[in-house]
Amino acid sequence: MKDVFGKLAVDFLSAAVFFILYVATDDVVLATTAAIAVGVVQLIWARIKGQSLGFMAYASIALVIVLGSVTLLTNDPRFMFAKPAIGHFAIGAIMLKRGWMLRYVPAIVSETIPEYVTVAGYAWAVLMFALGLGTIGVAMTGDLKLWAIYMTLAAGAKVAAFGLQFIAFRFAIASRLRAARA
Repeated sequence: MKDVFGKLAVDFLSAAVFFILYVATDDVVLATTAAIAVGVVQLIWARIKGQSLGFMAYASIALVIVLGSVTLLTNDPRFMFAKPAIGHFAIGAIMLKRGWMLRYVPAIVSETIPEYVTVAGYAWAVLMFALGLGTIGVAMTGDLKLWAIYMTLAAGAKVAAFGLQFIAFRFAIASRLRAARA
């Protein structure tokens, strides 16, 4: 499990830096600049170490660099509100890649129920598209308070989906292992 969270931390490091700095300082320019810098440093560090970042890490870093640059150039709060939707759509599209999730699950899961992991990967894509559509709807209102509430609920939806997936995988693995013993 530690390995899974380590990979997720690497994949979403620059986005996490943005979020933490923005919440702490309420300064979109500082948070965006720091996130872009972390993404660039992460790419350079991987090159120097001769390591390959995962597909999701490259996608996340690219989104932070591209969308962060547009945020800095436009300084439009409506774009800032809509920016997570672009991220949700892009991540959702990436999640349509068959087997993307196998990198993030423990070996027992990928070996015992790989077909469930594939279905769960597509379910995550649907969730990302739904959250992206909701984000656009909320961004169009231009209401920062509503946007903050929605983003909190969107994060809660992701946590709930993770919990549901964890329980479903545990049940499916236990059932599959019991059936194999019988």
